[in-house]
Amino acid sequence: MTEPLLFELSTPGRRGYTLPALDVPASALPDDFAREDLPLPEVSEVEIVRHFTRLSQLNVGVDTVFYPLGSCTMKYNPKINDAAASLPGFTRLHPYQSERSVQGALRLMFELQEALGEIAGLPAVSLQPAAGAHGEFAGVWAYHQHRGDAARDKIVIPDSAHGTNPASAAMCGYDVVTVPSDAQGNTDLAALEALADDSVAGMMLTNPNTIGLFDENVVRAIEIVHNCGGLVYCDGANMNALLGTSKPGDLGFDILHYNLHKTFSTPHGGGGPGAGALAVTPALEMFLPTPLVVRRDDGSYGLDYDRPQSIGRVRAFYGNFGIMVRAYVYIRMMGADGLLQVSEDAVLNANYVLARLRDVYHLSLDRTCMHECVFTDERQVEYGVHTLDIAKRLIDFGYHPPTIYFPHIEHLIEGAIMIEPTETETKATLDGFVEVMRQIAREAAEDPDLLHNAPQNAPATRLDEVTAARKLRLRWTPQ
Repeated sequence: MTEPLLFELSTPGRRGYTLPALDVPASALPDDFAREDLPLPEVSEVEIVRHFTRLSQLNVGVDTVFYPLGSCTMKYNPKINDAAASLPGFTRLHPYQSERSVQGALRLMFELQEALGEIAGLPAVSLQPAAGAHGEFAGVWAYHQHRGDAARDKIVIPDSAHGTNPASAAMCGYDVVTVPSDAQGNTDLAALEALADDSVAGMMLTNPNTIGLFDENVVRAIEIVHNCGGLVYCDGANMNALLGTSKPGDLGFDILHYNLHKTFSTPHGGGGPGAGALAVTPALEMFLPTPLVVRRDDGSYGLDYDRPQSIGRVRAFYGNFGIMVRAYVYIRMMGADGLLQVSEDAVLNANYVLARLRDVYHLSLDRTCMHECVFTDERQVEYGVHTLDIAKRLIDFGYHPPTIYFPHIEHLIEGAIMIEPTETETKATLDGFVEVMRQIAREAAEDPDLLHNAPQNAPATRLDEVTAARKLRLRWTPQ
């Protein structure tokens, strides 16, 4: 038994005191974690404060720089949303409280369900899924429950869909069949017609798709699948391009998931937290996860578990409540006119960037885009410069790189540079970004090595990412 560790604390003018001993024998630690020497420096308080403050200043976030990530937006989040979600009446709730003690929270959830149903044109809504892909999983299970037909074992998915779509379908036991995009980036209707038979349970379609385009064939594609007895699922991750302009339910979709954290504002760095609210037609409402939030005849709010055909819970409790609060505040603050402007500005900003860069970066599909525009490195490759080099060089100018190498659709797009300005950025910000992108295009032609060695102004320069992925260092060791 080793001597216990005692921490003596004292403050001038006060009596010293001792924290309780941590009686942990060294033998209790695995050999791999025991160190004979821990070379930590002795530093003053001001030095340690400066050290961690400098580290914090290296963080890149949407509050400090333009964040042109596409597909899963790192958008600015109004501070009032966070303030509302931080109110004690929301943060101090417990999921096991009685319904009568959480009427405010239940009312918020009910009204959020109603709003999301109206926006989607799909009136029945569950808030339970924890993320977009989780909503897909729940939605495809609703397919399965609805069909009750083992012969229908295929889900058709366009090659322009999000990668979570085929993953969700496969997890639910379906065979995934890919339908290609046509030369304009829409669903290839001839290919879809050839696939549409009585083995098709449904189609999952991302609209706008991962190329940043509204599928011009969407209504006919939905008709084809419906005519063969299938249902059609809309991946609504890009709904920030459609608010107030197009309701997926009116187009014919049967099921849609929202990414509340994307369309309706919640910080989404590092992949979370998220919320994947699920909206369906009235015919599918009975299969939604339990419980649903309902308004009772006496005007109170409650949780409805009495749904015998439900697919059951898809997670513990009722969803990520803090994100629901933020989404609710966002929708109520914006109103119908404000939500329409969100989409109009998001689409305008993306097309402005497209128009100002189309002469220096290649566009595989040169047509009006929606919320994001996708360039490629085709013109820069002739100088030996690739998409990764362009992304790394952007760091030197203080911009977070956009999404790169996605989507990859072999016959349409390779070396993708996906830029999503979102609705929140000003023209001045976009102009600054455009000028930097144009300068990088000039540098690619005149001094390719400058890009090959970028970033040069960052704390870490070009990393060997392949080696880092293959030889992970999972614990800190002194150098």
